[in-house]
Amino acid sequence: MGGAERNARKKKQAQRAAVSAVAASRKASDRNKVVAGVAIVVVLALVVIGGVMWQGASKSTENAQLVATGAKSTNAPVERAGGVVTVGRPDADVTIDVYEDFLCPVCGVFKEKYADQIRTHVEAGELRVNYHLLPMLIRMSSPEGYSRDAANAALCVADEGKFSEYHDRLYAQQPEEGEAGWTKDQLKQLAVDLGVTSEGFKSCVDNGTHEAEAKAELDKANATDFFKGTPTVTKDGQELDALGDPEWLSKLFA
Repeated sequence: MGGAERNARKKKQAQRAAVSAVAASRKASDRNKVVAGVAIVVVLALVVIGGVMWQGASKSTENAQLVATGAKSTNAPVERAGGVVTVGRPDADVTIDVYEDFLCPVCGVFKEKYADQIRTHVEAGELRVNYHLLPMLIRMSSPEGYSRDAANAALCVADEGKFSEYHDRLYAQQPEEGEAGWTKDQLKQLAVDLGVTSEGFKSCVDNGTHEAEAKAELDKANATDFFKGTPTVTKDGQELDALGDPEWLSKLFA
């Protein structure tokens, strides 16, 4: 074999080695990319799982906070008739009707703004309030039905003598429209933390005992001339400007 042939063979061997090195490098790079891709997928999965677990824990925490914040009782008679809960003495100077939905955000604002004033007048024997608990926004929660379930649960609680406290708690951390509301189990637990532990109450919530009465109250409201939505406040069948006039309540006793 001449020198030229030996040089040609060495050149070919060098080329094969270079090709093999490039191929090995590409395989290693591909393996690294796959490993990196798997790692990214795993991290994203952990983030998603963690987020779901956090949301569940957050909901559970919110439930505990509802209990921890407490609620004010109203020192006045409470009675239920169908889908209406009446708070206050029968001989009160003024009687008003409040039409509300526990999912309605404006109802939450109304409650926050005027609850203490209303409670003061009720406990003084000056005011009597008929709360009409309407399942108007049934389709506005996910899953649907919180508006109905909350109204029913509050009516069930009224029979147990804890309506005012329960009413406060349902608005204390009100669900947002379009999102999940409290489940029936959570609605029961809120009452249990108020001392309501009877099997009758639990059965009332689970079976939707007062759902038809709440729906009937909504139908009655829709049949009136004054009802345009929640919240609506009336006196003697006449709508009060409870959303536009900050003095509406004090004017009732002027």
